[in-house]
Amino acid sequence: MKFGHIEIFVKDPLKIKEFYEKILGFEIVAVQQEKFVWMKLGENEILLRPGKNNLKAKEYEDSNTGFVLYTSDLVKTKNELAGRGLEFRGTDGSENCLTFTDPEGNWFQLVNPEHS
Repeated sequence: MKFGHIEIFVKDPLKIKEFYEKILGFEIVAVQQEKFVWMKLGENEILLRPGKNNLKAKEYEDSNTGFVLYTSDLVKTKNELAGRGLEFRGTDGSENCLTFTDPEGNWFQLVNPEHS
């Protein structure tokens, strides 16, 4: 077995795809039926699909799921993302584990795996 893709439930996939593309740098692979948005970052694919997403957590550790993105240069990547409009929400207990959400409240962590 291996992971195929990750599905992220959002209210409006066509609207939120802008965040994933313009801020995080995902590539749009396909849009199906004007509501399912396939995106890719490196070798990993996600599917933005319509859903209620009612599980809003105020803190990273209170969420049900966290998506962890790796970078080899945390400071450089942080500055690039902030320059594109990303607002970091704090850390996951270490200054080397930066946290943020997408516009729907899905939590992410940005780390350099060699220094986390």
